[in-house]
Amino acid sequence: MDRKRSCTLCGGAVMLLLLGHMINALEVPLDPKVLEGLPQPPTITHQSPKDYIIDPRENIIIHCEAKGKPHPSFSWTRNGTHFDAEKDSKVIMKPNSGTLVIDISGEKVEAYEGVYQCIARNEHGSALSNNIVIRQSRSPLWSKERIEPITVQRGMSLVLQCRPPAGLPPPIIFWMDNNFQRLPQNSRVSQALNGDLYFSNVLMDDNRNDYICYARFPHTQTIQQKQPITVNVLDIEAMNDTVLAAFLNGSDFWGDSPSGERAPTFMQPPGMHSTSMVLKGDTLQLECIADGLPTPDISWSKVNGDLPSGRFSFHSFQKTLKITEVTDADGGDYRCLARNRLGSNHHIITVVVRAAPFWISAPQNLILAPKESGMLTCRADGNPKPTVTWSVNGIPIENSHKDPSRKIENGNIILSDVQTGSSAVYQCNASNEYGYLLGNAFVSVLAEPPRVLTPPNHVYSVITNSRALLDCASFGSPLPKITWFKNGQSVLDGDLYIIHKNNTLEINVARPVHSGKYTCIASNSLGNKENHVYLEVKEPTRILRQPEYKVVQRNGMAEFECKVKHDPTLFPSMIWLKDNMELPDDSRFEVGSDSLTIHDVREDDEGNYTCIRNTTLDQDSASAMLTVVEATPTPPIIMEQPDPPRDLELTDQREHSVRLTWTPGDENNSPIQLFLIQYEDSLHEPGVWVNMTEVSGTSTTAHLELSPYVYYSFRVLALNEVGLSEPSAPSRQYRTNPAQPEVNPSDVEVIGTSPDSITITWRELTGLESNGPGLQYKVSWRQKDVDQQWTSLPLANVSQYVVTGTPTFTPYEVTVQAVNEYGPGPSPEVVLGYSGEDLPTVAPENVKVYVQNWTLAEVSWDAVPLSTVQGRLNGYKVSYWKLRSLQKQDPEPKKPQELIFQGNETEGLLFGLHPYSQYNLNIRAFNGKGDGPTSSNQIFETPEGVPGPPADLKVENLNLDSLIVKWAPPVEHNGHLTGYLLKYQPINTTDKLGPLKELLLAANETSITLDNLKHSTRYKFYLNAKTVKGAGPTVTEEGVTIMDEALIQHPAVEAGKGSAPTSSPPTPSVTQSLQPPFHKAPPVGRMFGSVNSSVEEDHAVISWEYSGPDRNVYVEFVLLKISLLLCVYLISYSKEPWKTEFVNGTRTYQIRGLKPGMSYRVRVVAKDHSDATVHSTEELLITVPAMTSKQVDIATQGWFIGLMCAIALLILVLLIVCFIKRNKGGKYPVKEKEDAHQDPEIQPMKEDDGTFGEYSDTEDHKPLKGSRTPSNGTVKKDDSDDSLVDYGEGGDGQFNEDGSFIGQYSGKKEKDTAEGNESSEAPSPVNAMNSFV
Repeated sequence: MDRKRSCTLCGGAVMLLLLGHMINALEVPLDPKVLEGLPQPPTITHQSPKDYIIDPRENIIIHCEAKGKPHPSFSWTRNGTHFDAEKDSKVIMKPNSGTLVIDISGEKVEAYEGVYQCIARNEHGSALSNNIVIRQSRSPLWSKERIEPITVQRGMSLVLQCRPPAGLPPPIIFWMDNNFQRLPQNSRVSQALNGDLYFSNVLMDDNRNDYICYARFPHTQTIQQKQPITVNVLDIEAMNDTVLAAFLNGSDFWGDSPSGERAPTFMQPPGMHSTSMVLKGDTLQLECIADGLPTPDISWSKVNGDLPSGRFSFHSFQKTLKITEVTDADGGDYRCLARNRLGSNHHIITVVVRAAPFWISAPQNLILAPKESGMLTCRADGNPKPTVTWSVNGIPIENSHKDPSRKIENGNIILSDVQTGSSAVYQCNASNEYGYLLGNAFVSVLAEPPRVLTPPNHVYSVITNSRALLDCASFGSPLPKITWFKNGQSVLDGDLYIIHKNNTLEINVARPVHSGKYTCIASNSLGNKENHVYLEVKEPTRILRQPEYKVVQRNGMAEFECKVKHDPTLFPSMIWLKDNMELPDDSRFEVGSDSLTIHDVREDDEGNYTCIRNTTLDQDSASAMLTVVEATPTPPIIMEQPDPPRDLELTDQREHSVRLTWTPGDENNSPIQLFLIQYEDSLHEPGVWVNMTEVSGTSTTAHLELSPYVYYSFRVLALNEVGLSEPSAPSRQYRTNPAQPEVNPSDVEVIGTSPDSITITWRELTGLESNGPGLQYKVSWRQKDVDQQWTSLPLANVSQYVVTGTPTFTPYEVTVQAVNEYGPGPSPEVVLGYSGEDLPTVAPENVKVYVQNWTLAEVSWDAVPLSTVQGRLNGYKVSYWKLRSLQKQDPEPKKPQELIFQGNETEGLLFGLHPYSQYNLNIRAFNGKGDGPTSSNQIFETPEGVPGPPADLKVENLNLDSLIVKWAPPVEHNGHLTGYLLKYQPINTTDKLGPLKELLLAANETSITLDNLKHSTRYKFYLNAKTVKGAGPTVTEEGVTIMDEALIQHPAVEAGKGSAPTSSPPTPSVTQSLQPPFHKAPPVGRMFGSVNSSVEEDHAVISWEYSGPDRNVYVEFVLLKISLLLCVYLISYSKEPWKTEFVNGTRTYQIRGLKPGMSYRVRVVAKDHSDATVHSTEELLITVPAMTSKQVDIATQGWFIGLMCAIALLILVLLIVCFIKRNKGGKYPVKEKEDAHQDPEIQPMKEDDGTFGEYSDTEDHKPLKGSRTPSNGTVKKDDSDDSLVDYGEGGDGQFNEDGSFIGQYSGKKEKDTAEGNESSEAPSPVNAMNSFV
């Protein structure tokens, strides 16, 4: 079977049980209580049509509904492969349904075209929907073409071809003119089924230039127009050679034979014989169009038969024969005969009837008990004979699992000795070349004991001598057998009782003796179930005293009786009707228990009154007439319409007025309210009477204003409460003299229909407005703003005129004035209009493109000169399309996109560009006529952008503590990839995320192995691709390391031993081998990572990385005391306890309340439940900046501090020298000589560099260990050399207002220990001077 013709489950909702010899069927009851416990395979209940044409402006909704027990789940295939709706954000599947809703906003509809199939499945089987072909409705534009004028000789035949673009569904064709009026069609000119316009012979009236074919596309409700076709009809016999050559120049000449009368020949279909194929059940349309002069008449007949009665009709002036609901008998030969007075011709059309598959017997659902047998039948017919195949749960039966209880014979499936659990859904597919059918039926194997569904102890009530039906609805598997009993006695099927196939017990003529208790027993191999019902036979309802015929005087009283006899257990109601309608809502009608009384009887109470007595089981009725007569012989006062007025007379006759007088007729007992005066204009509208005016009922005269050039006749009608009288006899005729028109034509319009013409239209005057004979219209026009005279032309009996030879899109002033033989009308109003537009002649120039970013560009151009627009400039159309990608080969070129900029705009933005691509662009101006020429193409390129997301991110488990991360490059590179950024972090048992690790990977890598991860831990991975423009969207995935069973049984750390923190993870090596690169993650033992801080005037923010398990995390800090003595900083650790603040659950913390200008030691620790520290960060030294002062303190100035330190040091040296001399007991001449004759190389301390001149040898100039001499006497913020600089990792040192030290302490104790005790070095002498200030 052709898989494309595979179809879906369309079986009915009725479930049948075939038992034994497969002649009995069990219908599954619809009682929800019964169905609740019964399993049921899926059944498709609603689905979209096979051929589904969608509107691209609306969302796509593909229906798929199914039922089953348990409720089925749904899935879809598209073009034969699985369609995962969850992975497409534009696709939503409705809850508890298979219906798909596809949001196509911002998407290309073509992406969702295809063949869809819905699968509904539960544990008992799978049902399939039809193959639903989704196609987008299309309304393509007409291809541009130049249509040359067609010249044809009068009398010849002609075909104007339409040839619309192929749409989906096919368009509806019609022909119109430039005024959007349908072209008249008749037996000579008609439209063929293919849309072409056929002329059996052309007349001079066919000469026109606006034959336009239109195609309307029904789905999108759009109309496309073909270029107008010009037809020039020539009368060659009346033309000389020169005129003929002028007409034929530049046009196609249609026909080269004489145009005289001729016998018919067939234009469509050509020849003597043709063939037409039609499908059974469709509509057949046969067409014959003949050429001939005079125009031939067409008639139809069927060879060797008659046209099908009631199903055929003729259309298009007998040229089309239409037969609906085609049957096989409609095949054969059909003759169309074309005849005129010169002869006849015929054409034979052989009709071949084919048939898509149709059901003879569709498969039905089966419910079988275990070990029972059944049969699924599938009989279909068609032409050609369809091929029948079977499937099980959507799988061809030959490919399904073998079932010994199932076999196929003569296209039917025979099921024998079925077993529990063999329920399934079977599909029967019948297909031929014209279509397919799919019958679906499920087989449900059930073992159910009997159930009686009729309510117990139900009471059936019937009237004596009527039929009684006692129900015993049952259910069971196998099919229960029903037995009836009455009062314990078996009821047999016979003349008195009838037992129907549905087990209903019928008593044809019920009598009181049949009343009593009835029992039905349902039994099968699994048990018995009985139910009791009761029958009550009631007496009938009978009317004993019927209402009688009554004759009552007006204003009298009428009474009808209606007494009834009924069964004492029934309570009848009474309804009265008048003339088979409800009684009037009038208090005069009084309804009693057994009667109807009418008070104050009136004439309209006369009629037929019916009494109806109803019970819940029967009714009875009776009727009687009421006649109303007058109570006294005194005749009543009768009011009638007034008699018509008489004696009409015309007086006070003037040129435009007259006075009309009359004598009123009899009022007929009702005063006259008004008189209506009418007139007839026998000159312009003879026989038409028009209301002219009204006067009060007390007047007998009226002054009438008249119009010129009217032949008046008057008549009068009188009106009273009853109505209008008959018209009076007409007055004598009164003729008014002609005069010049008083009004001009209205609704004057000037329309530009073509580039060289304007059409002037107006509303003509009525005869009453003409005011005189010889009415004409003076049409005048001139070009606006040009010094030229008016051109005028008198016209009569027309409402439009076409001025030709006008310049393109030029303003014209137009007037239309009414003129008759007595002069012109008033001065007409000037109307402004334009001649027709033509296409722009110049393309925009100086087109420039400025690329803003990788998806946006700005385009600008110079406006075209207005003189070249040749019309009203509507704007510019910018077309741009992608030529190619600069990074990869595109599979196919992109379609051009078009932006329209209205009016005089000369710049705009191009959105949605593809990054790193080459584009082409051009611009053209357009007006109401169409588009102008296109500018030269501008090629531009978009820069690189961020890439798309990496594809197919996967995380695979490698071993105990390793994971492999694999991915594929992005589908959209949008440039050259520079690498990937991989981040990952653990997820603890409470779904909290651990510290984030980052890896930069090369662009050619597509996998990496991460080692040394924590066992039994879930990790979350984030991956971005990168270009020079940055990282693209992130894709995420999660992976879990394998549980380490050995670690659970044997602790990793022995008692009394710990693990020292290890170094940072090594950088992974990049390899192109088959194995992914190997990367070691940070070891499990190290929980804290880097620690950072930021300090403000009164607080500090501490942040850290922590990857340990959830424990209590604290921030601890303590004050660091630093004192200054003789320019030497003395650091002492405070004996104060560490302050502890709880910060669990976050990775940052703000320490508040710090003292400005003070330094603190800070660390982050993790403690266990016993409050013992288990993990700690390295200590961090932070110094809070002092509060800045607006005044300058000299004690904090560098030059002053240096000076004081130099003086103090000099005094100290002098004191030491004096002390030495005192101890030696004398002076040294050599020393004094040296003092008097100092070496030039030994200079005293200078203020510019702050150095000492004495002891200038190399050794003396070496700084003491741990101290350095500054290069000048000023202490700079960046050059502080005391020991805390090295201790603080080279951080900046400075002094605040009180001389305290401001620095940074980053905790490099291990480094300091390894490099020597540099932290104990003495400060420089210059700094020591601060102690004296």
